Amino acid sequence: MALSRRTLLGLAAGVPVSAALAACGSSGPGKSGGATYWYLNGQPQEGVRASAVEAFNKAYPKEQIKDTTYQNDAYKTKIKTAIGAGRAPTVIWGWGGGTLRTYVEAGQVEDLTPWFEEHAEIKKGLFPSSFAAATVDGKIYAMPCEAVQPIILYYNRKVFEQVGVKPPHSWDDIMALVPRFNAKGIAPFALGGQSRWTNMMWLEFLFDRIGGSEVFQAIVDGEKNAWSDPAAITALAKVQELVKAQGFVKGFSSITADSNADQALLYTGRAAMMLHGAWSYGIQQADGGDFVPSGGLGYMTFPPVEGGKGDLSNTVGNPAQYLSISSKASAEQKKTARQFFATGVLQDAEVKKWIDNGSVPIRLGTEKLLAASKSADFLKFTYDIASKAKVFAQSWDQALSPTAAETLLDNIVKLFQLSISPQQFADNLNAVTAK
Repeated sequence: MALSRRTLLGLAAGVPVSAALAACGSSGPGKSGGATYWYLNGQPQEGVRASAVEAFNKAYPKEQIKDTTYQNDAYKTKIKTAIGAGRAPTVIWGWGGGTLRTYVEAGQVEDLTPWFEEHAEIKKGLFPSSFAAATVDGKIYAMPCEAVQPIILYYNRKVFEQVGVKPPHSWDDIMALVPRFNAKGIAPFALGGQSRWTNMMWLEFLFDRIGGSEVFQAIVDGEKNAWSDPAAITALAKVQELVKAQGFVKGFSSITADSNADQALLYTGRAAMMLHGAWSYGIQQADGGDFVPSGGLGYMTFPPVEGGKGDLSNTVGNPAQYLSISSKASAEQKKTARQFFATGVLQDAEVKKWIDNGSVPIRLGTEKLLAASKSADFLKFTYDIASKAKVFAQSWDQALSPTAAETLLDNIVKLFQLSISPQQFADNLNAVTAK
């Protein structure tokens, strides 16, 4: 039996997963019974995922999927522990990249290359750019799914009008806006800094805009002292300048992204701007009252840094989300998972729901649906970013191995708290990423 909508909401409200599962009489991962599937909660995305599972279970009464939801940060810990203990769910939801590579190297996920060869039409129907993060050493180990999610600079148009300023066209503009907003008692930028990866988005863009995509590529390639590149040190220094200038909301390091408190700061006008993923649009649309419908939300790509080498079309974020199949699942569970991939992922109803939520699904040929949406302008903006980017870099904590990513996130917190220097940050990271 799939988790009910009520149970999903209970999980979102913090009911322990064990209690929710006990209420359903569900077997845990690795036990006999139907396939299991864990994914992130939080609306509106959770509702789309739950509906896809519900539709599949209805269509295939003999091949049931039991779904369980977690908050973003809790999920990252839980899935790592479960996989390490050989008790992963049948279907593993993730971001691909470096984490997927560690699963592959440990023999924890199925090679899907032969399945994609048999189902060539499925592969042909998805954004080609979505497969890089699903591929390890030339083989595909995950099914790209859901939506493309570049990182976007959002701003509150009403607040900008109130203060009498224009959106930033450069890094210098950003720094000049900070005192203007602070003088009016408005935080220049909302930031859920306790979640750590939210701070990372600033570095992802600054590294690119200052030094170009090759700076982070050298890090991924394991080049010695790649974090000490002069462009990297400049980027690290610039983010600290922004912190020192009080560019972020007071107390940002105790605000979590899982609670959506950072989003609320923007749509209530307590913050002027926010750097966040394309998924933020749907949250603000769902929670912000008339903010989005009244045209209060502005958005743009990250501006250039004077003298920087980065191509302005370059972006960063999640080229897709990814579903893998646990190698420890039973043959029956694996069969159900493959059936779900073939007939339950990115079907017409799901595609429509992603679009209604202000997301661009990674299925090709949706341009007419995007154009007909009430969020048409934002969706075209997102589609253009994703399809025209010279480089669409994957989020750093997903591109790197989990061990390196943990060191990265810990050091990002220290960088934003001004407790380490740019050079110390670079030294600490060089120690864990050089091959």
